[in-house]
Amino acid sequence: MALVEYTMEDRVAVLTMNSGENRFNLDFLGAFLDALDEIENKTDANALVVRSSHEKIFSNGIDLEWLLPYIQRGDKVTPKKFIYTLNKLLRRVLIYPMPTIAAITGHAFAGGAILCCCFDFRFMRSDRGFFCFPEVDLGIPFLPGMVAIAKKAIPMYKFEEMKYTGKRLTAEECVEHHIVMKACHINDLMDEALSFAKGLNKRREIISAMKEGMYDDIVHIIDEKDPSVIETGRFNV
Repeated sequence: MALVEYTMEDRVAVLTMNSGENRFNLDFLGAFLDALDEIENKTDANALVVRSSHEKIFSNGIDLEWLLPYIQRGDKVTPKKFIYTLNKLLRRVLIYPMPTIAAITGHAFAGGAILCCCFDFRFMRSDRGFFCFPEVDLGIPFLPGMVAIAKKAIPMYKFEEMKYTGKRLTAEECVEHHIVMKACHINDLMDEALSFAKGLNKRREIISAMKEGMYDDIVHIIDEKDPSVIETGRFNV
């Protein structure tokens, strides 16, 4: 089974993450980016829905079991390449040239929650799963671009609470604070997300132009501030 694969539902591309807990490492990020390129360049999709095949996890973020050994043996090249590739994926989803919907099929933790924030719309299963930033307990800082992405999707008062306490939000709490559009039982989640996606039917070039204008400040932070932080060594996983 491919790490990431997609199918077409009318003109909606449904991308499925198949890498277990869908933790971020170079192989997973590369597969995700390749799938996004193929959807954009080889299909007539005008909306994207992303889900996970795991029974209870959407994504648990950075694959620390894969990354930490590189850091512990003093390899500075691989961790830096990883962070740049992760930023490339976040940036790509943020300004993808069609409406994007995250069908949050389970827990979205850490980088997985940041990835969810890149999407234009979020639907979340109500019967299982939390939305959470546990970095404060893991001792992992946020890059400036990650902060900007989260603030785009989460009200500042709630983001501050989540960031500094590691509080886990249920789907209903995410709806209450306008982080997700709708909380649905897992049996209804994909039907709801697909129905919404199929109803959009917008032109790619218009969506692309709108996103470039709307998210120019976030892209600038990802492209300019994040490399500065990484290169000066002020960001340590």
